[in-house]
Amino acid sequence: MPGGRPPTIGRTPPAVTLIGGVVADSPLLGESDVDAVAVPVAPAVAGDEDEGPQPRRGAASTAARYGIDLAELAERAGLTGAAGESFVVQLPRPAGSGVSLPWAGLPPRIVLVGIGASTDTDLRRAGAALARASRGLRRVVTTIGDDAGHSASQAARAARALVEGYLLAAYVPPSAARKPPAKPAADLVLLGRDGTRVGAAVDAARSAATATWLVRDLASTPASTKNPEWIADQARRLATGPGFAVTVRGPRELEADGFGGILAVGAGSASPPRLVTVTWTPPTYGGRSGSGRHVVIVGKGITYDTGGLSIKPREAMVPMKTDMTGAAVALATVLGAAHAGVLHKVTAVLPLAENHFGGASYRPGDVLSMYGGTTVEIANTDAEGRLVLADALAWADATLDPDVLVDVATLTGAATVGLGKQYSALYGTDEALVAALERAGTDSGELAWRMPLVPEYDEAVHSSVADLRHVPQDTHIGAGSVTAALFLRRFVGDRAWAHLDIAGPARATADKHEVTEGATGYGARLLLRYLTELS
Repeated sequence: MPGGRPPTIGRTPPAVTLIGGVVADSPLLGESDVDAVAVPVAPAVAGDEDEGPQPRRGAASTAARYGIDLAELAERAGLTGAAGESFVVQLPRPAGSGVSLPWAGLPPRIVLVGIGASTDTDLRRAGAALARASRGLRRVVTTIGDDAGHSASQAARAARALVEGYLLAAYVPPSAARKPPAKPAADLVLLGRDGTRVGAAVDAARSAATATWLVRDLASTPASTKNPEWIADQARRLATGPGFAVTVRGPRELEADGFGGILAVGAGSASPPRLVTVTWTPPTYGGRSGSGRHVVIVGKGITYDTGGLSIKPREAMVPMKTDMTGAAVALATVLGAAHAGVLHKVTAVLPLAENHFGGASYRPGDVLSMYGGTTVEIANTDAEGRLVLADALAWADATLDPDVLVDVATLTGAATVGLGKQYSALYGTDEALVAALERAGTDSGELAWRMPLVPEYDEAVHSSVADLRHVPQDTHIGAGSVTAALFLRRFVGDRAWAHLDIAGPARATADKHEVTEGATGYGARLLLRYLTELS
């Protein structure tokens, strides 16, 4: 990274520790490395004698032990108990050896955190609020979520949501600044939680957060460092160990095999394109019973997008280092699948190119021959993502024999216009696959909205000089995200296929709950949840 140190890719989120017991009798709070105890605050319930924000079980235990009226503190701080609120109470220390305060054995801070109705979304937001309120500390103890339910499954679900929100919001982007931002607390202790199911839930949350951190790290790395070769090197470095296989194809191989889309998009750049495949094969895959499926995830990997000869305005170029987020999601998903012990074979296919401009750039009006021989008329060189995806999808269909084929891409501004920043646009040819991805999005908090493959819009990809035209000639059709999906559908054969257009939720202009400013990492948690629940 010019002017700074190279970024560290593949960082590990903070530790999470499970300890049984309650605040009232835990010796943990007297330890010197505990900087804060976080307690939950719920909204008032109509009919209560005091209709202010109500401390929950852990808060009441803390209040009883240390003689602090937390309900009054919450009310004075203006808290309502809504999920994601927080307030830090700094406790005064004894002025001398002869002074004894009732809270003298408590850590120096109490963090009041709103938990709403304790739904998964609420607890994810509570965890995120706690992460931001505890930056720069060492160890934070919390009882949040310990009364979310009486069954082991309810306790596990609550712990997963809380930890996921905490670890996602604890993320700090790689920085070349001489004074980097404060780091998250090194250890989060869940007090009152133990057992196999809760431990497995916390492990699942860590796997999901680790995958998201990787996507954010890769997408946040500036294009001055990040080119197709660099991403290929990261894939080789990260995908090591039993069960992994990595293949990298350079310009010579791409030319020999007829990848006309990837080569055309990358032709104007000094950094040649690559096609990377990373496969995880679990030990139990296949065998006599034919157990497990082969899921292939294709991710758009445009390491920087100027728009090519159809050049973007300057303002639109600023976030374009993140235009390879789809490839980052695909890579993080296959690594996360291995870490989580997914029983299915998973392959990430990363078509990587920099869409620049120069004497060798492809032009509007060109006709390209894609992998497999389909010809495509070019109308706009700033619609490059669907070209590299088309090559990769056609190749995956022809050579990898997937049971499930999914592509993920920051593909169209139209998806953002239609759905905003919270939902991705979800398309597909298989009802069960689309429903499963939609459900995984809801469960993970990475929401996807099902969109139609409108048959009447199919004429938008017709061409008079080639097999297909990659953007509509008739601008009155509109529906840019739909027509892009219709174009991609031509390259997937008869596979069960789904397309996630993540242009909206992949980037954020500010921190909000578990979402971080800049690259959000959207997509990795959704796909990992899908894979772990796939039968």
